[in-house]
Amino acid sequence: MTERRVMLGVIGRPHGVRGLVHVLSYTADPVALAAYGPLTDEAGRRYTLAWRGAGIAEITELDGEEPRRVADRTAAQRLTNRRLYIDRAALPPPASDEFYLADLIGLEALGPEGALGEVVAVHEYGAGTSLEIARPGAAPLLVPFTRASVPEVDLDHRRVHVRPPAEIPAP
Repeated sequence: MTERRVMLGVIGRPHGVRGLVHVLSYTADPVALAAYGPLTDEAGRRYTLAWRGAGIAEITELDGEEPRRVADRTAAQRLTNRRLYIDRAALPPPASDEFYLADLIGLEALGPEGALGEVVAVHEYGAGTSLEIARPGAAPLLVPFTRASVPEVDLDHRRVHVRPPAEIPAP
């Protein structure tokens, strides 16, 4: 597998006036997000967080020699929607028949009649996960990431087998 980062959380809106923020954690146990150590954003800035309540955290930016705690609402507002990542190699291997969604991006998608395209995104909107498959010369195909629609994921060979539901027009 190529080295890549995995998004583990997102900093949300400020909470109060002392620099606390809401944080959405994508870890199995949301509290575990703080235990991963420094997290990075898209620009490579490093942060740690300490939980101060359910979904509420204190953020510290690790900038050079001196860590700087986010101490006021204005500074906290500047972090809104900041995505927090960790190197994929720092994560434990997933259990059997489980996947890190980041590992699915870039896999070749094979349908009943052969190659469909490539998985270019994984969407999670709360009602279920779906794979976005880019197809040459055609519109992208969105497929629910369920056992019925994606019966096989073969990470070793970098491919997924896809059976689009009948409600999705044939490619």
